[in-house]
Amino acid sequence: MKKLLLSLALILGFCVSNAQRIPDTKLPVKEKQVEQKKKLVDATIDFESKVVDYGVIDNKSDGARKFVFKNNGTEPLIIKNAKGSCGCTVPTWPREPIAPGESGEIGVQYDTKRVGKFTKTITLSTNASKAPVILTIKGEVNPPPKDNQTLEKKASGAPLEKN
Repeated sequence: MKKLLLSLALILGFCVSNAQRIPDTKLPVKEKQVEQKKKLVDATIDFESKVVDYGVIDNKSDGARKFVFKNNGTEPLIIKNAKGSCGCTVPTWPREPIAPGESGEIGVQYDTKRVGKFTKTITLSTNASKAPVILTIKGEVNPPPKDNQTLEKKASGAPLEKN
């Protein structure tokens, strides 16, 4: 019982000693640093739509689509990386900085040989914010048409006789 009380007292003392307030003299410096960071990175990435709906499409049809965006900030926008959620979704993005007020496109190619409904994402890393931007594609791919040259059972001819 004594060990338990001693342990609780030590934990409480540790928590209290680490929960001290920062002196008010340091707060203005920190606020200035935050303002400077905001001034350095003031790019935005605003999309017309973050979702592209393919609808119902045929097997092996064109799977290329695009997301249109605009930099409404005051600094150039840099797209560092774009990554699809699987190998069937391949994004392309502009490698050069997008100037303030300019528009750009994120291209995406979906592998339409995969039959059925799909919902995939593209994750963008930019200098606009630390949080990644998530784009979504969705739709359904119809199965390929059946060939008429399937094997059929012949109805003519006599069955083999066993002797």
